[in-house]
Amino acid sequence: MDSIKLRLVVLCACLAMSSGFVHADGDPVVITDTPAPLFPGDVLPPDIYTFQPAEFWQHPDDSYWLQFSNWVIASQRANSALVEKFGEWADRTLSGSPQALPSNASYLRIGFATASEYGDPFKFEPEGRFRLDIPTVQEKLRLIVESESDELIPLAERRRSRQIPSDERTENEPTGALRFISEIGDAINLNNDIGIRLRLPVDAFWRATARKQWPLDEHWKLQVQQRVFYYHLSGWGESTWMGIGRDIGNGWLFLTSSELEWVHSNREFEMSQVFNVYKDLNNRSSINPRLGVLGESQPGWRTTSYFADVTYRYRLYDDWLFGEIIPAFDFPRDKSFKDQASLVLRIEMYLSGNLNQ
Repeated sequence: MDSIKLRLVVLCACLAMSSGFVHADGDPVVITDTPAPLFPGDVLPPDIYTFQPAEFWQHPDDSYWLQFSNWVIASQRANSALVEKFGEWADRTLSGSPQALPSNASYLRIGFATASEYGDPFKFEPEGRFRLDIPTVQEKLRLIVESESDELIPLAERRRSRQIPSDERTENEPTGALRFISEIGDAINLNNDIGIRLRLPVDAFWRATARKQWPLDEHWKLQVQQRVFYYHLSGWGESTWMGIGRDIGNGWLFLTSSELEWVHSNREFEMSQVFNVYKDLNNRSSINPRLGVLGESQPGWRTTSYFADVTYRYRLYDDWLFGEIIPAFDFPRDKSFKDQASLVLRIEMYLSGNLNQ
């Protein structure tokens, strides 16, 4: 019995020490209702704080901004769950399986952007883009529904899409397609899409996209993409994209890309040459300066525009709320290559249950 009592005393002492009731030397600890600060004042230097010592335990003020930010956070969480559940429901319905695959890449991107040029005031325009990417139990087949397709957007607009607000972009209709995924030879990824443009009259289409990446040496990498497409109402077309890039040190990445696209409706080629560098400044922000040249083949091979821009992107909250500042210069042929300066400010919110940034 004495040994049992001794063990109980030792156990109670250990629990008291681990719970904070006594110090290791046996002195009692004074228990108060005041919670311990997240960063105790004696750990961080005084100049790290932006408040006075008297405000150390003060609760945050209930402001309109705090109420609005809480509403935005709650709305994003609720709607992201809806987007994910809708994708899972569509996956189960198409595949006939009671379980959905975890690789659901569906998302909804909404936001506001404002652009200003010489003498023009800022005006906010809403923006939105969605993608429903649903895998089936058979991994080689996917359903892709998206608000816009690259081949329906002019090449010059695609290369400058981030510096163009939604009201100045080409009107487009959503498309839906079944994607068959396969490989050719040494890991050349090949996708075949069969679908329709969601409009009246309905426009059926087919497109095939092949991608491949090669290491040229220990530093340089080459990536090539070839796409061929056919739309029943607008005809066929093709685009060839090639990019070469490497790490140039100090966290900077360099990429130069060339693209040539045949536009059947205009019976001409469009081309682009873009040089850009990219760097993650920290875990919240990145910067991407670019220089580009655009051209066409009709009435003869000629340059249609030069452009330069810098995209500064900042993660405002978590991994779904972002802000962008994009100063840009454009030198179009139809303006006698005179500079057209602009500044774009953008806020974007991603609604997705499984977003791969």
